[in-house]
Amino acid sequence: MDASSDGIKRSILNEMLSQIERLQGLIQQSAAAVVSASGGMQEKFVDSDPLPEVSKVISHHVMATRLLHEAVERLKVLDQVLQGEIRERTLLDYQLAAAFEQEEGSRNAALHDPLTGLANRVLFHDRLENAIAHATRHGWMLAVLFVDLNEFKSINDTHGHQAGDAVLKSIARRLALTMRHEDTVSRYGGDEFLCLLTPTPEQKHITMIADKMLDAIQAPCEVYGRDGLINLRVWGSIGISVFPKHGASAAELIQRADEAMYVAKQNKSGFAFAP
Repeated sequence: MDASSDGIKRSILNEMLSQIERLQGLIQQSAAAVVSASGGMQEKFVDSDPLPEVSKVISHHVMATRLLHEAVERLKVLDQVLQGEIRERTLLDYQLAAAFEQEEGSRNAALHDPLTGLANRVLFHDRLENAIAHATRHGWMLAVLFVDLNEFKSINDTHGHQAGDAVLKSIARRLALTMRHEDTVSRYGGDEFLCLLTPTPEQKHITMIADKMLDAIQAPCEVYGRDGLINLRVWGSIGISVFPKHGASAAELIQRADEAMYVAKQNKSGFAFAP
């Protein structure tokens, strides 16, 4: 049962409950009027012998009063049943919402890096495979950028893992800001990041984005280390592979970008395209 149909049923139950409450009020008023009329007639004829027709009318009034009271009691029971049904449905709504929220949280945790909040390897591979399928269908070009932070281990060794984690989170935010909405940035592991650009019109645009990423990485990071607040600066190396030139699968494109990253690191060139 979906949320919309359940909401409609609950609305119908509320309307029925409202109508029953109004009907119950009218019956109670009618019962009071009948009781009053019967009482008045009984008092009038208490010391006299009423005509048979009058006695019959009084009997009808007494019976009608009893039936009205029975109707009121039945309505009370029905009212309680409907209120219980509404409470159960409301509780079910809360339970379903909590289950959906928990499921969404678990799914999000399974697809994102817990430190940076970026896409993890699983989500990146899934998006890259989908991007390859779309690029193949439409004749697009896409690019994979393998980003590595140079000598990042020294930050952890010198200033502690708290400072290193703070740097990683800062770099992750900056890389995400250099990307377009349709692009993907992921933390591939440790101090390595993977970026997917799709669709990519020309190689010069990839070069411009790689330059922006390097500038973002090299900006000072103000973080807390073992000795308090410190300013750290890190540098990065980027390897770039392009579909379909450098591979037709996600594994091939990532491998070629990784190899190009090592070339850029050795040459201290900042970034390099796969040959």
